[in-house]
Amino acid sequence: MTRIKICGLTRPCDIDYVNTARPDWCGFIINFPKSRRSLTPEQVRPLRERLDPSITAVGVFVDRPPGEIAALLLDGTIDIAQLHGNEDAAYFAALRSLAPGKELWRAFRVRSPDDFDGIHDFPADRILLDSGQGSGLTFDWSLAALAGRPFLLAGGLTPENLPEAIRTARPWGVDLSSGVETGGFKDFQKICAAVRAARKD
Repeated sequence: MTRIKICGLTRPCDIDYVNTARPDWCGFIINFPKSRRSLTPEQVRPLRERLDPSITAVGVFVDRPPGEIAALLLDGTIDIAQLHGNEDAAYFAALRSLAPGKELWRAFRVRSPDDFDGIHDFPADRILLDSGQGSGLTFDWSLAALAGRPFLLAGGLTPENLPEAIRTARPWGVDLSSGVETGGFKDFQKICAAVRAARKD
């Protein structure tokens, strides 16, 4: 069974959708104004309170100060931090010192075999292979075998292509956002279909 994350939640009804569909994780994009799904911590907290406790809350960040992220991990706004910018090993060490014992993920953009340099031993608890920051595009899933460690697959995934993506890339987990939307908003039926597709494996 492949684990699944539904990312980019912004509305109370989005929380209701995932509470029903029961993915493993849900994601909130925090303080990244370039994304139309970006929320402030103040906007995330009431959504988190509405979230079923069985679903793990992930905060998605791009080059934010470690102290900002640590505070949200420590006060329970989020359970996991997923980093999508230029955060290096030294950044991770700083964040771990501020939020010891908290789970940290790092996303890597994949376009060619060269993009896997340094991924295998990068000091993140989990890695995520993506085509870009919310690009909604896929990459060559056969490249995923070069990761050399368990990973989450992201980028252009939909309920329809999930079975092929899982067969080809063999991810530990999958991460969907635009692929479970209609008209720019989360779609309950698509979320449910994606969760079913992931758990068929």
